[in-house]
Amino acid sequence: MRILVTGGAGFIGSAVARLLVRESEHDVLVVDKLTYAGNLESLKAIAGSNRFAFVQADIADRVAMRAAFAAFKPDIVMHLAAESHVDRSIDAPGDFIQTNIVGTYTLLEVALAWFREASPEAQRRFRFHHISTDEVFGSLGPEGAFREDTGYAPRSPYSASKAASDHLVRAWAETFGLPVVVSNCSNNYGPYQFPEKMIPLMILNGIKGVSLPVYGTGENVRDWIFVEDHAKGLTEVALRGRPGETYLLGARAERRNIDVVRAICAVLDRLAPDPKGPHERLIQFVTDRPGHDHRYAIDCSKVERELGWRPRASFEENLEATVRWYIDNKPWWQRIHSGAYRGERLGLSKVKA
Repeated sequence: MRILVTGGAGFIGSAVARLLVRESEHDVLVVDKLTYAGNLESLKAIAGSNRFAFVQADIADRVAMRAAFAAFKPDIVMHLAAESHVDRSIDAPGDFIQTNIVGTYTLLEVALAWFREASPEAQRRFRFHHISTDEVFGSLGPEGAFREDTGYAPRSPYSASKAASDHLVRAWAETFGLPVVVSNCSNNYGPYQFPEKMIPLMILNGIKGVSLPVYGTGENVRDWIFVEDHAKGLTEVALRGRPGETYLLGARAERRNIDVVRAICAVLDRLAPDPKGPHERLIQFVTDRPGHDHRYAIDCSKVERELGWRPRASFEENLEATVRWYIDNKPWWQRIHSGAYRGERLGLSKVKA
């Protein structure tokens, strides 16, 4: 198969690209705009493969997307390109509207034109796999979990833009007959994650011996999934998912934010002890994020039942592996911190015009 991965230089997309090149015979084209969160170093391990290619382009650039489709002739599109950080969506929602909504619309139009012109055999193989988030469902109470039939209730500019893109993808399936699959995932963590996200931010701040800022009282609950497990699940959905279906991918690993931070501190105490004392001393509770959803949890029984996918290791094992990766890959994150992002708090400024 020929698989086009949008956003493939980002955190999750690069994990998908590495997996496809290393563990399959599929040809992979990564399309990425290379914004602040796109990093070609995340693809360095597969850059020399003759089954890998890269194009720097914006998914909202119709001409560039047409050229990529015409040259590569994809059987599957795995659409991961997105602005994805809630705090940034509070500061600059327009970027999220442009990429997540306009970009997805543009990609759908190009994919539909490609699909209509393809041979019957190519049409039979073709899939448009849209990768989304559980944040589109809003906030859960203390009980229950999101399912494929849960109603949408986004509460941030980020989740609203992703909800809109989900609806566009399903509309193109229903109205125009484009064969699509949709997946929504829980919070990802693992190697190569840009350090504005909670887990890498806490790891790197802990390594540097500076404050570990926890929103509110740290009681917000997330269902955490290791990025390499998620990448495997995404390939199963793309290759074997039924057109028109939605699949929720989670790891049944609900944790309060404060418990995740304390677990990171415990691992750092063992792997990179601070002579000044335990890392928990660095925890600082800060003003909560506006509209901060209380709890997310995913019922992933459908993908387990239909595709046989399950995470391969526990949260504790994967968290330790993640901490160890950041300790062992100091040059990777130092180059990020030497650029525009230096670990400052986002999501507090006024909306930009």
